[in-house]
Amino acid sequence: MASTLDTITQLRSRMAGMQDGMPRLALETHPALSGLVQLRAGGSYAVDSASIALALLAGPSRAGSWCAAVGVADFGAEAAYSLGVDLDRTVLVPDPGDQWLEVTAALVDVVTVVLVRPQGRVPESVAEKLGARLRKRSAALVVQENRTGDWPRAEVRLTTREPAWSGVGEGHGHLRARRILVEAHRGSAPPRRGALWFPAEDQTYRRADELAAVPAAVEAAS
Repeated sequence: MASTLDTITQLRSRMAGMQDGMPRLALETHPALSGLVQLRAGGSYAVDSASIALALLAGPSRAGSWCAAVGVADFGAEAAYSLGVDLDRTVLVPDPGDQWLEVTAALVDVVTVVLVRPQGRVPESVAEKLGARLRKRSAALVVQENRTGDWPRAEVRLTTREPAWSGVGEGHGHLRARRILVEAHRGSAPPRRGALWFPAEDQTYRRADELAAVPAAVEAAS
């Protein structure tokens, strides 16, 4: 059963890496997310965490690509820099107002990865239209979801849970590290999960487990 699930997951991953029968360009992905998600040009990736959103920007940014953030008024420049985002090649539009979708579409034409925090619920037809633009321009979209609803047609949805801080003793000390569990959901496939230090005590961002991420269903069966 486990081998069958692995085969299905691998086939779905290969299909997602194809566009009109041609391989889609793989973008640099932060090492901490290795085994969980592979950024590809033309894809949309939904996240529920600001730090994970910045990590998705960091991979392409460290590789020399331009990035942008739209509607993220509390964009953490220091956190972005520590993750590897090159701020000199990052366009910030913190308050686009009602024009956030138009601004996002325009930036897709000129940068490699756009991070957006939508204002209001997005119809599936709008998401599909923007998705077509992403594929045409070989760009990727990172959506920081809010309470207005999920982003339609997201290729991968990354969710975080079980945050645990370390460093504080019995009423004293300082927070030094945070461990989180990240789950990557792709369609109806079993989610892939991995524990991350975000950040670790040495202020790096990396995997907290040494084992490669595997489908949750496989883990439960083992």
